[in-house]
Amino acid sequence: MNAGLRHVFLASLARRRLATALSLLAIALGVALGLAVQLIHGAALDEFGRGMRLVAGEADLQVMGPRTGFDDALYVLLAQRPEVADASPILEVEASLPQRDDTLRVFGVDALRVRRVQPALMPVPDAEAAGEFAIFAADAVFLSPAAQAAPALELRVGGTLAVLAGPHEEHLRILGSVSGAGRGQRLAVMDIAAAQRLFDQVGRVTRIDLRLAQGVDRAAAIERLRPLLPAGVELFAPEAAASQVAGLSRAYRVNLTMLAAIALLTGGFLVFSTQLLSVVRRRQELAFLRALGLDRRTLLRGLLAEGAVLGLVGGLVGVALGYALSGLAFSIVGADLGAGYFEGVEPGLRFEPLATAAYLVLGVAAGVGGAWLPAREASRVAPARALRAGDDVEVLRARPRWPAALASLGLALLLCLLPPLGGVPVFGYAAIALILAGSVLVLPGVVRLAMCALDGGRSVLLRLAHARLAAAPGQVVVAGAGVVASVALAAAMAIMVSSFRTSVDDWLSDVLPADLYLRASSSGSSASAFLTPEVLDQVAATPGVSSVQPVRYDTLRLDEAQFPVTLIARPVADGAAVPLVEGEAANLRKPDDLPPAWVSEAMADLFRVAVGDTLSLPLGGAPHRFRVAGVWRDYARQHGAVLVELADYRALTGDSRSNNVAIRVAPGVEAEAVAVALQAQFDGQNFELVAPGEIRTKTLAVFDRTFLVTYLMEAVAILIGLFGVSTSFAALATARRKEFGMLRHLGLTRRDIGRLLALEGALGAAVGVAVGLAAGGAVALVLVEVVNRQSFHWSMDIRWPLAALAAFAVAVVLLAAVAARLSGYQAMRQSAVLAVREDW
Repeated sequence: MNAGLRHVFLASLARRRLATALSLLAIALGVALGLAVQLIHGAALDEFGRGMRLVAGEADLQVMGPRTGFDDALYVLLAQRPEVADASPILEVEASLPQRDDTLRVFGVDALRVRRVQPALMPVPDAEAAGEFAIFAADAVFLSPAAQAAPALELRVGGTLAVLAGPHEEHLRILGSVSGAGRGQRLAVMDIAAAQRLFDQVGRVTRIDLRLAQGVDRAAAIERLRPLLPAGVELFAPEAAASQVAGLSRAYRVNLTMLAAIALLTGGFLVFSTQLLSVVRRRQELAFLRALGLDRRTLLRGLLAEGAVLGLVGGLVGVALGYALSGLAFSIVGADLGAGYFEGVEPGLRFEPLATAAYLVLGVAAGVGGAWLPAREASRVAPARALRAGDDVEVLRARPRWPAALASLGLALLLCLLPPLGGVPVFGYAAIALILAGSVLVLPGVVRLAMCALDGGRSVLLRLAHARLAAAPGQVVVAGAGVVASVALAAAMAIMVSSFRTSVDDWLSDVLPADLYLRASSSGSSASAFLTPEVLDQVAATPGVSSVQPVRYDTLRLDEAQFPVTLIARPVADGAAVPLVEGEAANLRKPDDLPPAWVSEAMADLFRVAVGDTLSLPLGGAPHRFRVAGVWRDYARQHGAVLVELADYRALTGDSRSNNVAIRVAPGVEAEAVAVALQAQFDGQNFELVAPGEIRTKTLAVFDRTFLVTYLMEAVAILIGLFGVSTSFAALATARRKEFGMLRHLGLTRRDIGRLLALEGALGAAVGVAVGLAAGGAVALVLVEVVNRQSFHWSMDIRWPLAALAAFAVAVVLLAAVAARLSGYQAMRQSAVLAVREDW
């Protein structure tokens, strides 16, 4: 294509400044949202993996057990093996901080071993505050630069660090730093023997890092060493733990990416609308170029070049905006976008050439894809036919495509039956795309059916609007394609979020049946803080307390390929509620039966266990068989959880400690009075006493924060849809100026023309909203029953927010009417005489 023709085609973008700007904005927003999600999570994963590699140091293998640790005799056994050159034992504790809703990772290390295996964890004593052997002091601790710099902690060398050790508050002297720790790694290091005594873990470790002897193959070493490990202790390569966390956050990351892709798809619809209307408006101009010798292929390439330029410029703007959004997200919602997967990780923003290029290509693809159908339509029309006046209505006389629409919806239904690929609901997302495509394909047919059902009435303007839409249903397709996609997305997310939030609220009511809850620390299930039997006895003896139900948390490693599951031990036989979806809650075990266990939905899916199956759980260093008595809902732990009777847990482990205790008050006693008595009894201690309402409020606040990004993407999609209505009617009004001139000669005023456009906008938007709501309901079902279940392994009850959806639909229709009225303002300003004098 020569320079003259490029100018002819690309100059039209400059003439359509508003439509071009809105199309660019739509593509830019889609690119920016998708790229920002990738940049944020990519940086978080890289920083998290780098931190784990620093902590692992030169270790070739890591022996890891439950959070409460395992017998350190295993360290001696492994250190003596010929495959092992060096072994370094570690006691890692997530220590609660007094009076703070925060924790700090504390590593107990062997100073004689850590230098050779994990040099990044080697403490460096301060020359002024400590001597050469300060690491061996019972109350000495060394902090990473990130921990010292944390504003919330306010810790300095020479000061003290307060931590919770069981029910007591202990103060440690800060005698130096851990200079090898990476940026953002908030941690503390102390002597392992001192840490074992401090946190009541004498004789136990949580990890052993191994450096293999020269020439020993890692796979062969794993095969030889694994039989030596007790139940519940696994052998990993250091990179395996980072990949497990990456897999845990993958579903959330993919879901946000898909939302961004839908926003980009909606932007493609907007490009389609503006380009098709541009072709309608320039129909005679393009036909004139054909008459002068321009061939079909060159015309097609020119119109596609317009779309490509829109996509390229929009993509470049989106890339810049994506990096700006990423930097803003790091400072406001954090590297996990509010989801809690990478708490404490502080990654830095950096340029990602592959991700940037990929989203730039997607932007161009959206522009070209949106321009493809209008370009093909323009290249196929004969010049003589296109030069006739009034042919724009013929272009908008779209045919119903029921077979293609039904095929799309049928294929979407079949895809919903397929399993995920690598844990990602690929076919579920493909089904959503097919539902959106099918909803756009049915628009012409639905418009005709709606116009047949709607009587034009006695109003002249309503009859004119009715006749226009009945004769040119493609006008609704052009103006409503973006509306359908954005309304479908908004309705689907509203239904899904409403269902999820209601289900979480109902679930909280089931799992929080008590009147008060006493927690060892504000961080909940921290390993360093716990309640002793003496504390429980004090609580039970408090006047007004009817009963207490302790809860103990731990982690269990059941499969090296899976993330550790959470063990919850609490009374079930005494009537504590279990939100079952299958099985029985009552403990009906006979004396010769296996003890019962109740698994969460996530654990049932990940480990493929069902009611009645036998489950082996490593407790107390030995495997014990349980019978799966039920499957229950758990919205707190995506990686899975198993619930056992507290009495069974204590009998098998000898562990009498608790993390939380549920308190029921006696009949006729006010819970507030008991709370006052307990607070007076434990005054000065760091226990946290909360009511179920407080827990529910905090949990739902976290829920809303997690979906904040989703809400923003939803709002962007709706704005893009309204942009489509505005630009479509602006172009249509310009293309119909002769028609409006004739109507003016027949007696209609400018105000009447404005009302006509508003009526057409409202009717077209009403049809688009109706189709969008239907598509949104179908998409919501896919999100709830397929995407959510395959991504997070959670079920939920569908809740239809009918009032909110009705209000939303009315608002969109009214806004579309206003947008159509304002968009046609320029066409209505033209003189009626000049309009009809133009060459028809």
